[in-house]
Amino acid sequence: MLEYCILLLLNKRACYANDIISKLKAAEMIVVEGTLYPLLTRLKNDNLLKYEWQESTQGPPRKYYALTTDGEEALRQLDNSWNEIAKTVTILQTKRLEIQ
Repeated sequence: MLEYCILLLLNKRACYANDIISKLKAAEMIVVEGTLYPLLTRLKNDNLLKYEWQESTQGPPRKYYALTTDGEEALRQLDNSWNEIAKTVTILQTKRLEIQ
């Protein structure tokens, strides 16, 4: 789920790790650096993410992550899976209400 959320965030624009954490927190998902950095490294090693260093006006350069072409395809597949799961859950919720 966290992988999917990260890909969703990076689909809109490149972000650095602290920005990802802030955006997830704003969406009420609490993630710490110790969880995020290994996941970003794994996604990069799987060729789903790329990064580039950008100068910062507030300190050292920052590593900005973005989706690769493979990352965009993985996101499409996760979108499809999520939509199927959501549809199934909705059906089950509706049937549960009908049974009660």
